[in-house]
Amino acid sequence: METLSPYLNLPKDELIYDDGEPLETNRHRIAMNVLIDSVYQALLPREDFFAGGNMFVYYSATQRMNRDFRGPDFFVTLNVDGTVDRKAWIVWQENGRYPDVIVELMSDSTANIDKTDKKNLYEQIFKTREYYIYDPYDATSLQGWRLNSQQTYSEIVADQQGWLFCETLELYLGTWEGKVLNESAFWLRFYDLQGNLVLLPREEAEIEHQRAEMERQRAETERQRAETERQRAETERQRADILAAKLRELGIDPNEM
Repeated sequence: METLSPYLNLPKDELIYDDGEPLETNRHRIAMNVLIDSVYQALLPREDFFAGGNMFVYYSATQRMNRDFRGPDFFVTLNVDGTVDRKAWIVWQENGRYPDVIVELMSDSTANIDKTDKKNLYEQIFKTREYYIYDPYDATSLQGWRLNSQQTYSEIVADQQGWLFCETLELYLGTWEGKVLNESAFWLRFYDLQGNLVLLPREEAEIEHQRAEMERQRAETERQRAETERQRAETERQRADILAAKLRELGIDPNEM
């Protein structure tokens, strides 16, 4: 294993930040952004973490010259300055920190590498605490591993719902069937400790909009009820005035009745 010290002074402009290769499909791209957006929602208001996707993780000079390793589809590193703008995760500029959690979004062309080469890399070099794989086109494909006391990966056992508990983030990873950006699928989503789905910002906004609309409708219903009551009272007043006028025509004082 290469040490970091010989590479600490490598200039940033020698690094490649874009491999020019998009994610496998639009669904893969959406799936990555779902994970990134929801983990930021789940960890708010914390700023001591960084979550990224489809970006290089540099850990040695040899690896930086090797363009066949694109980097994780999704990863999270805790206890770092999350306000720093990063084009890549450069281990020797992050105090030797590697990602704590990684998710690879598999496809037919990447599944074998994700289950072997990348799994070995994350276990043996990165020492990433938890590693997960999921194919957005296969709702039954979710698997995960966690470093054990021997610093090797042990498979994470799913619960009765098929979810995997991510100890590092204190969240569950599980599938959710629904529509995101007009695409229906079984998406890989985060759930909190109470089993509640971690909502995306757009979902939070939609719920807030629905809540505001319900409140507007409630207020409108209350206004209409008040108006109906006002009209009923006005009708009763007019009826009483007419009755009083009729009584006076008959020589009867309505105030003495």
